[in-house]
Amino acid sequence: MKPVSVQLAALVLSLSAGLLPLSGLAQPGSPAAGGIPAGSGAGVHSPNSPFAPLPERADVLPWSVLTEVKTKAVKNRLLPVFPASVVALNQKTQRIQGFMMPLEPGEKQKHFLLSSVPLTCSFCTPGGPESMVEVKTKTPVKYSMEPVTVEGKFLVLNDDSYGLYYRITDAVSVK
Repeated sequence: MKPVSVQLAALVLSLSAGLLPLSGLAQPGSPAAGGIPAGSGAGVHSPNSPFAPLPERADVLPWSVLTEVKTKAVKNRLLPVFPASVVALNQKTQRIQGFMMPLEPGEKQKHFLLSSVPLTCSFCTPGGPESMVEVKTKTPVKYSMEPVTVEGKFLVLNDDSYGLYYRITDAVSVK
């Protein structure tokens, strides 16, 4: 089995064009990308999903805030450009709800990705880095196909080596 860091790198690289040459890449929503309208691409809950969408909760950070990130081209890479509302969350305790994407086999997980939408295929990615948060917990969390909520120190990542935009550390599972 590959180490978690290799698995994480492979997963994130498959999600983000941030490390690929920019020439010939169409940006989502652009005419070259088929003009995908906002609110219907990867990372947005499909009405055809067998899973219910996340319920609205006032006590969790909404995914709509995290997905407002834009990207800029810098030396053949796409880097995130965060709005001030997201930058203000950096290094602060936040609570977020999402669907677990384990990075290792096992019933309990201490390091996983939390996604805004559920996995519907073990070989498909649910969205890009704007719709995922890397989670590192204090104690293992039981894997669930139902939404989970975690709380911890939220980090906004400007140039993560794996292409991630967000991380929560010292997280605990909450109801």
